[in-house]
Amino acid sequence: MGRYFAIRIGRAALTIVLVVTFAFIVLRLSGDPALMILGPEAPPEVLAAFRKAWGLDDPIWAQYFDYFGAIAKGELGRSMRDGRPAIELVLERIPATLALTLPAFAFKVALGIPAGIYAALHRGSAIDRAVMMTAVAGFTVPSFVLALLLVLVFAVQLGWLPSGGQDSWRHAILPIATLSLGGAAVLARFTRSAMLEVLGQPYIRTASAKGVPWRKVVTSHALPNAAIPTVTILGFMVGTLIAGAVVVESVFAWPGVGRLLVVAVANRDLAVVQCILLLVAMTMVTSNLIVDFLYGFLDPRLRAKGAHA
Repeated sequence: MGRYFAIRIGRAALTIVLVVTFAFIVLRLSGDPALMILGPEAPPEVLAAFRKAWGLDDPIWAQYFDYFGAIAKGELGRSMRDGRPAIELVLERIPATLALTLPAFAFKVALGIPAGIYAALHRGSAIDRAVMMTAVAGFTVPSFVLALLLVLVFAVQLGWLPSGGQDSWRHAILPIATLSLGGAAVLARFTRSAMLEVLGQPYIRTASAKGVPWRKVVTSHALPNAAIPTVTILGFMVGTLIAGAVVVESVFAWPGVGRLLVVAVANRDLAVVQCILLLVAMTMVTSNLIVDFLYGFLDPRLRAKGAHA
């Protein structure tokens, strides 16, 4: 078991390093922060002084090692826009993002899993087809299209809800709905597939043949064995709580981490972008690591495979 967990933790740490390295290189190759922040009209000596002050005139390999050295000391850099610590700017926005993503996650689970189970238990029925058609539509429609459609209907046409901002709880309804519907569709599809696969197993037919009530067959045998694929999707969704809000926060002018990321990328505010990407990577890796640990406890065969991976 110790080797299994050690391998998973090592892979998680390597993933975080690779994500941060990729972001570091791409950001520095995508444009000059001095020109983005000071503007092309700034005198050359001012641009040069800015680059020197922020270490941008150093070789990229030197900047890379300086950055990881700072991370090792718990320093994630300062914003080039106002000089504040990047982590401080990010932490200010996290409550606003969680105010959307946590309720959205709860609605995904409450809508998607029961819909998938019900569709599987009534395979081929009109309700099954309706659930799957809705799930496919929710899965394929991009979030920004869904967001604009909801704004058009409920804010513009009906006037029931505001189209953006964070002034009251009513402003959160459309962003939460946008985040919920697509995720609920994914959960419904995967839950249905997992349930159908389990319901076709011999032990399900054996339990039914022995006279076990169908409700008990479903709750005691089918649901627990169909849980692993669903847990995988749930772990992924937990990992994307922050990253998944980028588009929605931009459309609805919601002052969260996602909107901060968009602004920071546009301004080449390197420290802020790197801090957010590090946070997103750690969130996703941690959620996947927890799922791996749950697998290891639930199924010893996976630990045996992981020990030889």
